[in-house]
Amino acid sequence: MLDAGFFDRDAALVAQELLGKVLCHNVDGLWRKVRLIETEAYYIAEKGSHASLGLTESRKALFMPAGTIYMYYARGGDSFNVSCHGEGNAVLFKSGVATEDNSPEILAMMQISNPIIDKKTGNVKERPLHRLCSGQTLLCKSMELKVPDWRTKTFDPNKLYIEDIGYKPVEIITAARLGIPKGRDEHLMLRFIDGAYVKSTTNGNV
Repeated sequence: MLDAGFFDRDAALVAQELLGKVLCHNVDGLWRKVRLIETEAYYIAEKGSHASLGLTESRKALFMPAGTIYMYYARGGDSFNVSCHGEGNAVLFKSGVATEDNSPEILAMMQISNPIIDKKTGNVKERPLHRLCSGQTLLCKSMELKVPDWRTKTFDPNKLYIEDIGYKPVEIITAARLGIPKGRDEHLMLRFIDGAYVKSTTNGNV
């Protein structure tokens, strides 16, 4: 399990070193696991960050010690972040893939948590396994990570933790972050992607 010291470093460094780590969440006694393949770093000094808008009750996790979970709602879904060194700095968990050691039962549960719903007809169908966590809100839906449960909390080995399985990306792709409004430092190259999964990453699900 990664400890608070892992996060008590520069946000961009943490964002890169999170690639390949496995986020594990205990849901009803069963562990759901996803390997992180895409992250984004945010700093209080740049306009793209929530922290740059100031301290509020909903954003206070960003101003708490490194390793504090910051969750918020984005486009009708939940998003998962962790505070890093320095007030207001954090990393967003942008995208992931379900690990190979999830049982068929657990994968089915993740699909039930995160179906595809046709907006016009209301019809529901299963989301393909490789797309279960292909965006920050999809990741949270599949893992059943919700704002009320985890905002301002810290990791707990019995409920939610990040595992280092020894995997390191051969190549890390650096790019501009997604969904940053024009004029809010949208040009900053603070998005990091595991090159082995570059075709699986989100294309705008912010």
